[in-house]
This record gives sequence, structure tokens and C-alpha cells, in this order.
Amino acid sequence: MKSEPGPYAYDLDESRIRAERNKARRLRQSQWWKRRCAKGVCHYCGRPTPAGELTMDHIVPIARGGRSTRGNVVPACKQCNNNKKQLLAMEWESYLENIRRKKSG
Repeated sequence: MKSEPGPYAYDLDESRIRAERNKARRLRQSQWWKRRCAKGVCHYCGRPTPAGELTMDHIVPIARGGRSTRGNVVPACKQCNNNKKQLLAMEWESYLENIRRKKSG
């Protein structure tokens, strides 16, 4: 019996996920990506981060139908990338807003 996907999961073909991850690996080797990371700033928190410590984050995660294209990837510090997990941008912003409210209130 096949289990039901979670509320945000797509029933993606494993070969498509593998293909997108391979595209991401190639994109990480491109001069375009290296220039993005050379700026040394996390897209999400804005903290200065050494280029070698920035990770590639998919704005729309592969698991949620995102693609490995220039318009869908940003450099992120490991902390932001790990915390964002498979959230969409609007969900991530809501998450950050909740954290800000808790700290100030």
C-alpha cells in the first residue's frame, strides 16, 4: 500500500529529482554561480559569509516542483538553508516573522 504524500509533497519521479540534482551540481561549477558566491552574502539573512561556506538553496525546492535554474537558486548560509528546508519563499518569510515576533515580544 502506497502512503499518502504530505500536504506539501509532490509525487515526483525519482529520475526527475536525480536530473534536477545533477543540474544543480553543474550549475555550482559555473562561473555565474561562483560570482554569486564571491559576493559573500547570504540571500536570506544578509550576513557576510565566506564564499566557500555558502550553499545553493532552491527558492522553490526540488521536492516541491522547483527546478535547478539560475532564477530558482540563491546563495545561502548553512544555517538559513538548513532552517528553510523545503519551505517556499512565502512560508520562509512567515517563519522568520514569527521568530522576530517571539524575540521582540
